[in-house]
Amino acid sequence: MSTQRVFVARLSGCSVFDPAGDRLGKVRDVVVIYRKDDPPRVIGLVIEIPGRRHVFVSIGRVTSIAMGQVITTGLINVRRFQQRGGEVRVMAELLGRKVYLNDGSGTAVIEDVAIERNRLGEWDVGQVFLRRPRTSASPFAKGPTTFAAWQEIREQQNPGEAQSAEQLVATYSDLKPADLANTLLDLPEDRLIEVAEELPDDRLADALEEMPEEEQVHILEALGDERAADILDAMEPDDAADLLGQLPEERSEELLDLMEPEEAEDVRALLKYRPDTAGGLMTSEPIVLSADATVAEALALIRRHELHPALAAAVFVTLPPYETPTGRLLGTVHFQRMLRYPPHERLGAIIDDTLDPLPASATAPEVARLLASYNLVSVPVVDQAHRLVGAVSVDDVLDYLLPDDWRSHGEEIPAPTVPTTTASIPRRS
Repeated sequence: MSTQRVFVARLSGCSVFDPAGDRLGKVRDVVVIYRKDDPPRVIGLVIEIPGRRHVFVSIGRVTSIAMGQVITTGLINVRRFQQRGGEVRVMAELLGRKVYLNDGSGTAVIEDVAIERNRLGEWDVGQVFLRRPRTSASPFAKGPTTFAAWQEIREQQNPGEAQSAEQLVATYSDLKPADLANTLLDLPEDRLIEVAEELPDDRLADALEEMPEEEQVHILEALGDERAADILDAMEPDDAADLLGQLPEERSEELLDLMEPEEAEDVRALLKYRPDTAGGLMTSEPIVLSADATVAEALALIRRHELHPALAAAVFVTLPPYETPTGRLLGTVHFQRMLRYPPHERLGAIIDDTLDPLPASATAPEVARLLASYNLVSVPVVDQAHRLVGAVSVDDVLDYLLPDDWRSHGEEIPAPTVPTTTASIPRRS
């Protein structure tokens, strides 16, 4: 059997299947252990299974890695992965590490690592893909790249020491917000804060919105006041209000004073409502248009990539002003209805005024019942003067109704744990 080689950066995100072809999850990292005179030995994979739980799969249970997929024996222990002493995660800790080349040609940075399966069926670290320091003064220039065997380099850092937070942030660039949140929460606490400090404001804001509130507070409080205010500015107003609602009132006011005035005004308006009401669940930034606006104008607005899908399902037609709290709510125009009319059609002519909006005081169960009864993904919220003050989307209601720890604990999946039969694979089962 010839040697098989797989680069870890390409392996990350690949689907994992059992022998019957059922999908078990996707690869998030590769775990190795260092050896004195030989390249690091691969001991297993970190797999994300349904429920966003990260679990360990021994390399002895991997039967094939090919064509962008991993085939296993199907036996997975669903205990959450916990890194042990001496173990190194390639994506989280090895990529981006600075090394010396043994030929004396200088330093380089590890950009990728190839793991190789030998004739005995064991996986070791083989080649590393390196980038040398750039030779041009241009900030856009990159250094030349090269391949080297593990034996041809020596580390500038101590074994097990993590790479720069900047490099780790780069490896997370393609993760969706929910996956990024889950990945961050799997890092050691000091590493989590270090990476959070390096993430762009919008990326960190998106990730925080996908975390349990206690984790949001912990990370926000670890950042400086100015940075914390910037993150709150980048969050959706309802998520920012939920987060600030977990802080002491004095601390909340300090951060609100540091936020952009317009963003702070929206958040303050939401903080006036109880969290278990439509007012407390809603976002204050739905799409609002006049009755004279056309279908073409409405479709252009809901095409914005940054708009949440649930909020893009409908636009709300009001009298002026057209920012919450608006003038009197006239009705709703759903996305599907817009598609049935020509682009020049006025929204006022196709309004759905048959559905009564919710008062801001409506309870969360009342909101859920309305959404379920009429198969809606969002519903308008009005004040006593029938002015639109926001909209509640189905994801906001689910966040409230689900258990507090639903993000971090998926459904328990019973699975047998069978000791590996590969004697050379240490410890893990």
